[in-house]
Amino acid sequence: MTDYSDLIQPDKGQDARAIHLVDKKSYDGWLKGRSARERAHLAAVGFKPDPFVHAVLPGDDPEKWAVVTTVPKVGDLSAWCLAKLGHILPEGRYRVEGEQPGKALFGWMSAQYRFDRYRPRAEARGPRVLLTSDVGAIAPMVAEMRATALVRNMVNTPAADMGPAAIEKEAERIAKAHGAKLTVTKGEALEQGYPMIHAVGRAAAKHHAPRLIEIVWGKDSHPRIALVGKGISFDSGGLDIKPSSGMRLMKKDMGGAAHVLALAELVMASGLPVRLHCLVAAAENAISADAFRPGDVLKSRLGLTVEIGNTDAEGRLVLGDALTKASEDEPELIVDFATLTGAARVALGPDLPPLFANDDALAEAMLKGGIDRDDPMWRMPLWDGYADLLETDIADLGNAGSSAFAGTITAALFLKRFVADGIAWAHIDTFAWRPSAKHGRPKGGAALGMRATWAMLQARYDRRRKGDAA
Repeated sequence: MTDYSDLIQPDKGQDARAIHLVDKKSYDGWLKGRSARERAHLAAVGFKPDPFVHAVLPGDDPEKWAVVTTVPKVGDLSAWCLAKLGHILPEGRYRVEGEQPGKALFGWMSAQYRFDRYRPRAEARGPRVLLTSDVGAIAPMVAEMRATALVRNMVNTPAADMGPAAIEKEAERIAKAHGAKLTVTKGEALEQGYPMIHAVGRAAAKHHAPRLIEIVWGKDSHPRIALVGKGISFDSGGLDIKPSSGMRLMKKDMGGAAHVLALAELVMASGLPVRLHCLVAAAENAISADAFRPGDVLKSRLGLTVEIGNTDAEGRLVLGDALTKASEDEPELIVDFATLTGAARVALGPDLPPLFANDDALAEAMLKGGIDRDDPMWRMPLWDGYADLLETDIADLGNAGSSAFAGTITAALFLKRFVADGIAWAHIDTFAWRPSAKHGRPKGGAALGMRATWAMLQARYDRRRKGDAA
């Protein structure tokens, strides 16, 4: 598996094949400046400046060819506009003519991602290297790509090899690499302190036992933030069992955990001036004689009682206990990631995660981060008018709404009950999966909303660091 740092290099004038960028507006003017040979070749292959179309431009000898590709707008490159080239071009070095690749560096690397844990194979081609004179952009882009690859790798790994213990092992690696403190709560301590996490995971085999995994890093004097992830390593649906078609992708139900671990590593590796608390509620929603049942009433860490209307609405249960723990240290900010509801996919599809927030400024900053990183989200309403759908006759609230409507909103409203007043909080109902490939975005595990959140954290806390330095 590549380290990605070999895919982007500083431009020191070394030999490289040229990539010419055109758009519909600039193409005719660009074409007039090309040689007669190149114009004839483009006419012969029927090149038109349609999105993501490319052609090879012949040189004076067979080894001196270049490339022309169409982008939506020259001078305003997206993360994905060069991703197709990063995937299909032969091994070698390349240089964008006339401008810096900017955000397109990310897509170039992302296109060369491969998940080969179970089918190792030698690449027919070596790395495709993109040069840039913006040397300061290289390390941050590589870091974001490594974080994205971590999410993809964890989500792509089957549940047998990515159970709660394996998630803990990944957290241990990250904590050790950055001098952070790792705490894992399981067994009787989990049952007493985090009863909903324990209830969801107690039916699993011993080697997949539930646990709360915590990483703490940074100075006490820095602003406290918490990242909370749903780590359901496999979701059978419990006694409200899913059909086989619904279980097929449930290895990805720990996608929230993968997102916050990757994001935590970005925070620590960059030295962001925060006191970080990363929490992963890891469990397998299995079926056995000890499985929790529809109609059971669970006590939460917060003290609220929860009636189980559906054992397949387990993610909000484990997150409820984790959000309670996160709130106890009174952070100024909590962000949680979870593959929480099918209703989110019905509403917004697989590519656009719903964003819920109790703070307008936080929501705006996260949406801006999504635009900056080409990692979009869409804000959905935390509308308290639907809170009555979580009411039950015998407990403080139910874990499943009493109506089939507004499922992603009622799930967010459930989580809101476990966030202490006065804390800015955002919830991202990410899919963590791409059902079909797009340029630079392979089918399979996907980081959706992570880079947007990272952009928000950088804007919020790097500004403070620069202000302190001044």
